Amino acid sequence: MQSLSDDERKQVLGEVLMDELKAIHELVSDIPVIKKDVAQLKDDVSELKDDVKAIKAVVTNHSRELKDHEGRISALQAA
Repeated sequence: MQSLSDDERKQVLGEVLMDELKAIHELVSDIPVIKKDVAQLKDDVSELKDDVKAIKAVVTNHSRELKDHEGRISALQAA
């Protein structure tokens, strides 16, 4: 097996490091896009929470109204 000279080792190591740096750079360059997406998701989730609260309030109100109507109908039928 042939040994590499110091210069050849440095060159190979430099190429390996450059490849790794390129890969790291690609990942790091995506961070601003990811941060923007996360911020948008936070806004969307907040809006969804408000919508769910409104839906719960409407369902609760409808449930009360149905119970009230059932009581009135029962009272009218009994009369």
